[in-house]
Amino acid sequence: MITLYISEAMARATYRILEDGTWFGEIPGLSGVWVSENTLEECRKVLKEVLGEWLLL
Repeated sequence: MITLYISEAMARATYRILEDGTWFGEIPGLSGVWVSENTLEECRKVLKEVLGEWLLL
């Protein structure tokens, strides 16, 4: 059940490249679930980790 929720939340994630060349990712509607990383791949990975931690809180 949690795995399904994570998958659905990640499907709603949005990403954009910032002026400094880093990537910003967030999941709309989930306050505090955002990251800024050097690559899009790393941004996706870390955003999923942050989401998991957010769910545990």
